[in-house]
Amino acid sequence: MANFSFDIVSEYDKAEMNNVFDQTQRELASRYDFKGTPAEVAWLNSDKTGLKVTGNGDWQIDAILDIVRKKLATRGQSQKVLDISKEPVVANLKTTKEVPFKQGLDQDKAKQITKLLRDEFPKVKAQIQGDAVRVTSGSKDDLQAVMQLLKAKDFDFPLSFTNYR
Repeated sequence: MANFSFDIVSEYDKAEMNNVFDQTQRELASRYDFKGTPAEVAWLNSDKTGLKVTGNGDWQIDAILDIVRKKLATRGQSQKVLDISKEPVVANLKTTKEVPFKQGLDQDKAKQITKLLRDEFPKVKAQIQGDAVRVTSGSKDDLQAVMQLLKAKDFDFPLSFTNYR
């Protein structure tokens, strides 16, 4: 009997994030309500692991983040990749907010997924491997059902599936 498997990971597509960044910058440059304001979006660091959003105030930061969310949705990316938990910093009549991207499954999140799979699918085997969860089964249909269940659950972190064999 053949064994089928896939990995559950929490990561984002860097190329798509580049596209989201570029589209957001273009929209900020063309919108009249941002003309003459310090509204801008920049990479958090040279590794492109987050965004640095600058605006006149909290309302403008929220408007820019809404644009980013809209661009993520149109490109088929999860909005859960944005970690908006950091507080904005106000200085020199500008408000700046750092928005790092969430990546990687820590042990608690991985245990949460494996427990859910154990409860819902006793025939499916889930094991934690670093920052991924490997799911194996003798049936492709079971693996498809696991993917559907995980997509339906509302986790506070993005999930994607890789290495489907």
